[in-house]
Amino acid sequence: MSMDIEEEYDKIFRFCYWKVHDKEIAEDLTQETFLRFLDSNYDEQGKRIRYLYTIARNLCIDESRKRILTEIPDEIPDTGPENDLTTQVFLRQVLQQLPEEDLELIIMRYLNMESTENICAVLKISRFSLYRKLRKIQKTLDRLTGTV
Repeated sequence: MSMDIEEEYDKIFRFCYWKVHDKEIAEDLTQETFLRFLDSNYDEQGKRIRYLYTIARNLCIDESRKRILTEIPDEIPDTGPENDLTTQVFLRQVLQQLPEEDLELIIMRYLNMESTENICAVLKISRFSLYRKLRKIQKTLDRLTGTV
């Protein structure tokens, strides 16, 4: 079953945006991800999104090495009906306190709704390890938001 290219593009863009916090750079990284994918002659069926995440992740790492981000962006993309600016700013501040790897897991699992199988393949971890990491992240988020 092939995923729609527009849906893949949106997922990779959101992933890149959350990594670099800049709409234009995220668009460039997303476009570069798809160009590299097309140039790679990758033909393994059913695992295209995994490969796209891997390319995007590496491009974002390269980009983050080029610059340091310290402020919340002025423009936050519309993520749905809960588009309250105060909530988004609070969420952004809480998420910025997480380690990069934890943020990647949250983006892939909850924002992009990726399967555990895909996440495990991209990050090269077992399902058990993924579940353990997600539980740990949840406890950290509970502590940071004061819900514990």
